[in-house]
Amino acid sequence: MNKQRSSFTSRIGFVLAASGSAVGLGNLWRFPYLAAKYGGGTFLLVYIILAVTFGFTLMIAEVAIGRRTQLSCIGAYKQLDKRFGFLGWLAAAVPVIITPYYCVIGGWVTKYLIEFLTGNGLETASDAFFGSFIGVQAPGLAGNPVTWFVIFVLINTVIVLCGVQQGVEKVSRVMMPVLVILSAIVACYSLTIPGAIDGLKFYLLPRWSDFSIFTVLGAMGQMFYSMSLAMGIMITYGSYMQKDNMLEHSVTQIEVFDTGIALLAGLMIIPAMVAFSGGDTTLVKESAGAGLMFGVLPKVFESMAFGNVIGTVFFVLVLLAALTSSISLMETITSIVVDKAHLSRRAAVIAVTVFVLLLGIPSCLGYSEAFAAIQPLGMAFLDFFDFISNSIMMPIVAFLTCVLVGHIVGPKVVIDEVESSGTFRRKKLFVIMIRWIAPIMLVMILATEILKFMGVVSV
Repeated sequence: MNKQRSSFTSRIGFVLAASGSAVGLGNLWRFPYLAAKYGGGTFLLVYIILAVTFGFTLMIAEVAIGRRTQLSCIGAYKQLDKRFGFLGWLAAAVPVIITPYYCVIGGWVTKYLIEFLTGNGLETASDAFFGSFIGVQAPGLAGNPVTWFVIFVLINTVIVLCGVQQGVEKVSRVMMPVLVILSAIVACYSLTIPGAIDGLKFYLLPRWSDFSIFTVLGAMGQMFYSMSLAMGIMITYGSYMQKDNMLEHSVTQIEVFDTGIALLAGLMIIPAMVAFSGGDTTLVKESAGAGLMFGVLPKVFESMAFGNVIGTVFFVLVLLAALTSSISLMETITSIVVDKAHLSRRAAVIAVTVFVLLLGIPSCLGYSEAFAAIQPLGMAFLDFFDFISNSIMMPIVAFLTCVLVGHIVGPKVVIDEVESSGTFRRKKLFVIMIRWIAPIMLVMILATEILKFMGVVSV
């Protein structure tokens, strides 16, 4: 089985595919809000420090586990230690839960892009547009979120059906450079808007008076969720990585891609929003998630010269970011199905597609009147699945991975795999982080998310 396992054709293929997975909607709709809320340049500095320490440690551990075992997450954890076979199933459950609702959001992005492409983008600035759309109140198939959800899922299906090299890798080689170029174009244009320089200063200059433990917690949580950790993706992609590719160097490049796009997202959004608000930074600090992407930004584009053009370019890059992440999620589930059910790749992809379509419908219709009475934990289905997977399961999976690597099988398992293809310059940092510091930080992330849910803290 292992001899026939697919692989990326080169190190750059792996880096672009893994970077594509890491660069997702979280970079574009959560990072700018947190940077604005927690001190601008102060937050950026904390985030970068965490990315090269905490994020690096978790990512290199997962990639090394995948490359060492040549298995998807279920088999990989079991091969390291049979007692931790359950952890593979827990990690596998994360993309299974995330993929359907993530594709629902991808469908929203697709809808908005088509509106801008057809010259109707500025109509999305209406206060009622987004609520009407996700509430299934708009007329016709084009107004139904299920239509766009299905389209987005089928795009993913076609790409994953083409395989690791001809599908995932080839598409990532095109999408990632285009995403970077479009991000730079929109960021440069954003800085030319009258009043945008005030927003630039607000974004980049540290404000130490805003620094607190919540700055660290916010940066820690964003970095953790942004890098596609604890969901089996990096283990799966690591299993496709060629043995002679320098592992540490590759992971460092992924960090640079992911952090760079996040920083560009701030440059795209914050100066424009501050200019739109007449210098008031309140709107930036209060806008996050879907409200920022689908509610506030269309209003910002409406206020710009060439707003429909800029909005089109922006939603193209958002769609690319959504696709590169959703492809990795679907590929991870497909890899698990192939490994465990011993199906052909084609059969596995079809089975995964059917599953995603069925499980995604509740999230797709969860904001409609028909589902208003069904609120697990008081949340719409999409928010519930997001909370369970991102806020609860992912920190637990990452914590147990640290325990396994740091204290059960030992850091040498990862170190030997990294050094089999090159030097490991951050070896001492890795050992300290994986054994002691990273587990503590993950407990803090989990505790913070639970306290947020309970309404005790707001991060």
